[in-house]
Amino acid sequence: MSAISFQYPTWYLLLCVALGLLYAGILYYRTGQTDELKFGESHRRRALFLGFLRFLSVSLLASLLLSPLLKTVRTETRKPLLLLAQDVSQSISHSWERAEDSLAYRRSLDSLQRALEARYNLEVYSFGERLRRGIPDTFADKATDISQVLRTFSERYAHRNPGAMLLLTDGIYNRGSNPLYAVDQWAAPVFTVALGDTVPPRDLLIKAVFHNRIAYLGDRFKLQVDVSARHLAGKQTDLRVLRGGQVLQRIPLTIDRDNFFKTVELELPADRVGIQTYRLALSALPDELSEENNRKDFFVEVLDAREKILLLAAAPHPDIAAFRQILETNKNYELEVAFYDDLKVKPQDFDLVIFHQLPAGGKPIDRMVKALNQKRVSRLFVVGTQTDVAALNQVQSLLNIREGQADWNEVQAVLNPSFASFTLSEQTIEHLDRFPPLLAPFGQYEAGASARIVLYQKIGSVVSSYPLWLLGEEKDTKVALIAGEGFWRWKLFDYLQFQNFDIVSELLLKTVQYASLKDDKRRFRVNLQKQVFAENEPLLFEARLYNENYELVNEPDARLVISDEQGNKYEYTFDKSDRAYRLNAGILPTGAYHYQAWVEDQGQRLDFSGRFSVEPLQLEWYDLQARHAMLHLLSKRTGGRLFYPDQLGDLRMQLDSLPSLKPVLYRSTRTREAIHLKAVFFFLLTLLALEWFLRRYWGSY
Repeated sequence: MSAISFQYPTWYLLLCVALGLLYAGILYYRTGQTDELKFGESHRRRALFLGFLRFLSVSLLASLLLSPLLKTVRTETRKPLLLLAQDVSQSISHSWERAEDSLAYRRSLDSLQRALEARYNLEVYSFGERLRRGIPDTFADKATDISQVLRTFSERYAHRNPGAMLLLTDGIYNRGSNPLYAVDQWAAPVFTVALGDTVPPRDLLIKAVFHNRIAYLGDRFKLQVDVSARHLAGKQTDLRVLRGGQVLQRIPLTIDRDNFFKTVELELPADRVGIQTYRLALSALPDELSEENNRKDFFVEVLDAREKILLLAAAPHPDIAAFRQILETNKNYELEVAFYDDLKVKPQDFDLVIFHQLPAGGKPIDRMVKALNQKRVSRLFVVGTQTDVAALNQVQSLLNIREGQADWNEVQAVLNPSFASFTLSEQTIEHLDRFPPLLAPFGQYEAGASARIVLYQKIGSVVSSYPLWLLGEEKDTKVALIAGEGFWRWKLFDYLQFQNFDIVSELLLKTVQYASLKDDKRRFRVNLQKQVFAENEPLLFEARLYNENYELVNEPDARLVISDEQGNKYEYTFDKSDRAYRLNAGILPTGAYHYQAWVEDQGQRLDFSGRFSVEPLQLEWYDLQARHAMLHLLSKRTGGRLFYPDQLGDLRMQLDSLPSLKPVLYRSTRTREAIHLKAVFFFLLTLLALEWFLRRYWGSY
């Protein structure tokens, strides 16, 4: 239905008509009278017809200046919107004892869909790990998130006024929030079809496994296993821990009650480097619902991350034993003690070298330091009475000591309040200045430009500006220096005062940690957001390439090869994004993997390697007891009802009587300015063209 309205009073149309009459009269009235006298009645009728055409065109043009609006009202009847969401997780497939039961349900579901599509605008979805359109042939999703369905439907269909929702599920969810919390945002009735069985199944399973994902070589890591059993009282089983088919431990278990639960704590050795695959397995029992949940694989990455430290001394000294005892308490450090005259290792093969009273007379270390610089090996200098101070000034720039005479001062330590490279405990800050003095060279001290002073020297009662303990960098290499000997006295004093070595251990270990920590200066780096992935998670790699000036570039192609334990290889090429690289390697089977990435930049090949693992996702095997009570409450809150699979006919009748599922009448109004209508334009064009043609054809106007 259409109607015309004007933005000005309608009596203005009379003015438009008058304007048309006036214009046509002026143009054709006198001509018509003259033609009638000269040529007869037929010429007068021609003039009247031409005047009428001019009258219409002028009146119409004038009326368009009044901005008339054409309002069109359209009415449409649509089917009511009905949403259907089918749970396709693995727990649904377990609810059928026979394959025939699954086929019968699928036929009933197809029949229901056809019947509903005839009466309603039916939108069909399936859900489990994610929500998607349509229903797949198999029920194989490894997780269930019911709340995602409710949230997504609320956001996607709120403006379309859905009449109802059908939710076909067993009520088991292992992801997302409780559906009862998410349903508050949903306005339409929710009709649930309760699948599965609410009776606890006869089953033995590994409920949960808790473990560290990273362990260090030589350590032992703890493992906590939750074992559950239902309706198997009096049965015997055993829990086995396997690695590569080898049984590492076996723990017998007696199930002493129907609702059995036990936490088993284990301890395993980290004796191999790399990602280790372990399997926990329970011996199967007769009449179990499923043996799939009797086993669980998990992965532990064993790192050989111990820093190799060489303590190289000029001669035996009590400080060496003190350093050794503290450093060996940290399992991340592998310490080797050697003396200058009996050195059998290469210092450049270590991560940190501690020079104790070196260089000394007749014991230079210039070549040694040069080799360390080439490998960017960090170092810690400990100054003592045997140190050649002049030679020390030549092999490091952190501290310059200009001797006034060959003498030594007893100095105590005072903490630098502005030091911030690492933090010290309140106990250390409060008591360190009470520790016995160290022996430091007498002379003038001048710290280098990169030096960060940890401790100052307190000489007698005067706190000097001379550094006692300081850190810094030389040519991208960490350097630390202790300008005094007698650390063993600090260790004894710490024990006498507090019955532990916490203060001296903290100070030394944090200094060693700072010195041994290396900055990543590699020009090509690959980042993987984590080391352990679930089997349904995609692998997302990011890579960065730096030029010689450490500016991000991505002109050359970067490639990646992923290898599994069986030697299979998967090759990829990174996508270029902005100034970096990205790669979605998709989903891989469970297992441990190694990856090698490389790029060729200006004829130089740059490599990066790493490891990761993909662990099985077994959420759907742990809980197979349907939650029909939750589904009933979900329907009740929204004004719906709960039905069972054999009541699908009753469900259809209930939907047919639902007020919100009636045909919807939609009325839409469209308003346009008449001047924009093409029909008006062509009508005017026709009037004017016809008038012009007739004037030319008749030849006398």
